[in-house]
Amino acid sequence: MTREKDILSKIEELRQTIRYHDRKYYIEAQPEITDYEYDKLIQELQGLEKAHPEFITPDSPTQRVGGEPLTEFSTIEHRIPMLSIDNVYSEKELEEFYNRLRRMLGDREINFVAELKIDGVAVTLSYEEGLFRMGATRGDGYRGDDITANLKTIKEIPLRLEPPGGEFATLEVRGEVYLQNKDFQAMNLEREEKGEPQFANPRNAAAGSLKLLDPRLTARRRLRFQAHSIGYHEGLPLHGQQECLETFKGLGLPVSPHFRFCKGLKEVREYVAEWDVKKHGLECMVDGIVVKVNSFDQWKLLGSTSKAPRWVVAYKYPPEQAISRIKDIVLQVGKSGVITPVAHLEPVHLAGTTVSRATLHNFEEMGRKDIRLHDYVAVQKAGEIIPQVVKVVEERRTGKEKVFPLPRACPECGGEVGREAEEVSLRCYNPLCPAQVKRRVRYFASRGAMDIDGMGTAIIEQLVDKGLIKDYADVYYLKFEDLAGLERMAEKSSRNLINGIEASKKRDLSRLLSALGIHHVGTHAAEVLALHFGSLDK
Repeated sequence: MTREKDILSKIEELRQTIRYHDRKYYIEAQPEITDYEYDKLIQELQGLEKAHPEFITPDSPTQRVGGEPLTEFSTIEHRIPMLSIDNVYSEKELEEFYNRLRRMLGDREINFVAELKIDGVAVTLSYEEGLFRMGATRGDGYRGDDITANLKTIKEIPLRLEPPGGEFATLEVRGEVYLQNKDFQAMNLEREEKGEPQFANPRNAAAGSLKLLDPRLTARRRLRFQAHSIGYHEGLPLHGQQECLETFKGLGLPVSPHFRFCKGLKEVREYVAEWDVKKHGLECMVDGIVVKVNSFDQWKLLGSTSKAPRWVVAYKYPPEQAISRIKDIVLQVGKSGVITPVAHLEPVHLAGTTVSRATLHNFEEMGRKDIRLHDYVAVQKAGEIIPQVVKVVEERRTGKEKVFPLPRACPECGGEVGREAEEVSLRCYNPLCPAQVKRRVRYFASRGAMDIDGMGTAIIEQLVDKGLIKDYADVYYLKFEDLAGLERMAEKSSRNLINGIEASKKRDLSRLLSALGIHHVGTHAAEVLALHFGSLDK
């Protein structure tokens, strides 16, 4: 009996430690341990629970991913409808919203909470006695899909609130599931390399990830969550939106660090103007500002229409577009051979940066939009991130524009090209294609992979062009003498690169597996494989 108590005590200690580090990483953004150390804690807990399944609880960190794929989603009815939010598109319309509130509330003081509007997917989380029990999509506002298993894979969603249960029996939390810009870019790059259609924006990528029937696949998508409002609740006395968000934070739920209490319309306008400039520096896509009346008593007085509450609007920033001319179309060959057409543009300022290149994705997309060489085109940043050609400005055509021909051979090596079944992209089939080798080695040596100090793009270009590198393994056969004849490689630089290559031999197995660029083996899958096998020998 004493041994069982000791094991249970160790299990609870591990769970508390993991929850603590989850909060430090996902809520406070102040990690205290490495990913490797965190994975070791998870692995130890999994081992103990596997040996003692009677001690497994629904709120254990190990229960985030698991189970068999679903055949379909069941439907959940929302206790309080998840209505949509009316949009306003100008300061005049924002003032009209304020005037409507003033007419309905008379001379009462009206204060607001302004929040950044993340372009994500609306979901609701249900907690009973502090434990996460169920989660659903908004659906039609009255009924949504049960996506509990997929939501459990998002580490920012606590499976148990802090403090647990006690003062409230039931709590429904509404919020947004979204992707950070860097994770959206990585996902689309991976899909491009596989010849799969890319997601148009982070919101579509998040929505598609939540509707996967296998939660193990959802877990690989690096989804995030941010709480923004309250649904049905019992035993939790709240008086306003500001208090609600601060309470959420105290319970361990992630909320925006940028929300602001605003006294009157003037401060709301200042917030809107401030973030119109600052939004480009955020880690996720923001397409507007949500403006809510702060007082919950005033919410009750204002009520709702059949479609939307009267106490909130979303101020939507207009999408930024610019007109430019395609000077050239260049073909790029990726590390898996996918050939991507890229438009070289006359430089134009867009969403805080100067844009001179835009992806055309693939030849099927070019044909659908009828994009030709020397066309004037409207350019927009997909999800405020990736420059893309939205449409052709046909009225500016002169007749001198040219249809870009489909390549019959690889533009880099002259090798055979073709399409794989169910793929939209052309692919070079030559594995020794210099362009593929350069991109593979560049990825292999990058900071997120083997992190080889001193092995930059210019050096890799020379090493491949001189035939010194034809694959990853060749990197580890390089000698000081091989580097001496390269441009911009003095003795010190050569020594540093040799030392960097030597240091990379000590990287974790997960880094090596990820660096190899194996199809379907990204960072997360590499970590799982490394934890399972432990070494290459196995």
